[in-house]
Amino acid sequence: MAPRGDGRLFLSILFIACYCTVTLAQVPADCCLEVAKKPIEKGLVANYRLQVQGQGCAIDATIFLSRRGRTMCAPVNEKWVENLKRHVDQLKKDCKKQNYKPKRCTGVKP
Repeated sequence: MAPRGDGRLFLSILFIACYCTVTLAQVPADCCLEVAKKPIEKGLVANYRLQVQGQGCAIDATIFLSRRGRTMCAPVNEKWVENLKRHVDQLKKDCKKQNYKPKRCTGVKP
């Protein structure tokens, strides 16, 4: 009886170890490790998203996406970042009204 119980214990521990490995592997890997100090040109940016410290990433950041798909990291609380976010929000509204047809809407997604 003892060997069978040991086998069950071993399989239980193995299952838990595999589950933890799979769960930890699902942490997002594309985090900003540092942010740009210089302002980013308005014409380059098509979208943005926020990165929150403690949700799989080490720092808070605003991640801007260029029209060609490149990511650029910026600090959260800078005035130029807030202005750029407002610009992107307005660009998205304007492009939506025009069905994303004009050239300035290249790379902009709903």
